[in-house]
Amino acid sequence: MTLNQLLLFLPSALIVASSPGANNLLAFANGSREGLRPAILALVGRCLAFVLLVGIVISGLGAVLEASEIAFQIIKWAGVLYLAFLGMKMMMGGETSESKEPSTVGLAGTYSLGRREFITAMMNPKAILLFTAFVPQFVVADSSVSITNQLLILSAIYISVELMAATGWALAGSIVRSLHATARQLAICNHITAVPCWERR
Repeated sequence: MTLNQLLLFLPSALIVASSPGANNLLAFANGSREGLRPAILALVGRCLAFVLLVGIVISGLGAVLEASEIAFQIIKWAGVLYLAFLGMKMMMGGETSESKEPSTVGLAGTYSLGRREFITAMMNPKAILLFTAFVPQFVVADSSVSITNQLLILSAIYISVELMAATGWALAGSIVRSLHATARQLAICNHITAVPCWERR
């Protein structure tokens, strides 16, 4: 990997990773409802999903999705339906915590948050396009490093950047929680963070 290659990739990865998509706003919502620690632990689910997506892309799914419009549409609309489902739950405010005390989420609760992060990442077409369209743009064909290894390295770097950006979103949510927002304010926050779940990707 060349220095110029990384200098081009890192700022682009930071912009993409920091954008207010469904996953980042989920991290924000988790931070505002449950606190910083559970929200950060839940990010393990997103990272696992991204690692799995990288493996799938490198093993050939990327080529299949590019060649088959039907396959892409199936994945796209499955993701849209799931994100819409999450958006509806958040809009209804059924999971807004009114507690102002530090979170007491147990292992089962943290696992549930992590599972939601995992499923949201896996079902979000934006995440799939990330590794099939965004990362490959920075691969250098005539490099001494193989294309597969370049994809692995760039993907690993991106996942690290994504984790840092998501931690920032979770921290922002936890700050909102620490300001002792009222139940109404938390409900409004839920409505705002639910909007990207309704967007068509």
